[in-house]
Amino acid sequence: MFFETVGKIIAKYGPMFLQGAGTTLLIAITGTLIGFAIGLVIGIVRTIPLDAKSSPVKRILLKVVNTILAVYIEVFRGTPMIVQAMVLFYGFAAATGISPDTTIAGIVIVSINTGAYMAEIVRGGILSIDKGQFEAAHSIGMTHGQTMTSIILPQAIRNILPATGNEFVINIKDTSVLNVISVTELFFKTSMVNAGTYKPFETFFVACVLYFIMTFTVTRILRLIERKMDGPKTFTIHGSQTVPEAEIKVTDGEKTTWIK
Repeated sequence: MFFETVGKIIAKYGPMFLQGAGTTLLIAITGTLIGFAIGLVIGIVRTIPLDAKSSPVKRILLKVVNTILAVYIEVFRGTPMIVQAMVLFYGFAAATGISPDTTIAGIVIVSINTGAYMAEIVRGGILSIDKGQFEAAHSIGMTHGQTMTSIILPQAIRNILPATGNEFVINIKDTSVLNVISVTELFFKTSMVNAGTYKPFETFFVACVLYFIMTFTVTRILRLIERKMDGPKTFTIHGSQTVPEAEIKVTDGEKTTWIK
């Protein structure tokens, strides 16, 4: 009886579920990519070193910028996304008199929220790289920007890939809170189907399965990307001659033995 009801709901409202899932993926993917870019820039800025040679202007400017960025990070990490959605969406409408497109508003909200988390993830990834690599790069005359782009970031990005993937999965699920500003994502569409069927258990069971399929698929794809970035476990040096086995000379009185 249960699965028969689920089958009827899917047959009748399948396109609505798919439209909602499509909007969910659009917001999650776009928001995660933009949030990653925001976090990358902030993470780099917050790790800019200051030394005795730094000018007072640079010190003051960097301190002001770091303070502003720290406030942004703490505010968006310390408040729920559902509250951020209400404040930003209705605050923008009240300030400008313009009601923004809900999907675009959802992308902006997810991007800003993700950027705050990614900023700390990127900063942690950069700080996890051995300081000797920074010193070695600076000793050969590389600037901070060159050191970051050529040496540090490729390693840091690999280190933070699991955390970035986790943020992506969280964003897929957290888009459900955007229904408070009428974003037509999966949860919103499911609520509409439920209003027409009066079968909440069966209806939201379908949504649960769709969320699981999306998150499970994303997780497996990210695992494959991680393995690809790790490279093979064994390496072959091409163009080199085979190195013969080492021979060790052992002398015991008058007897000499060679061991390979």
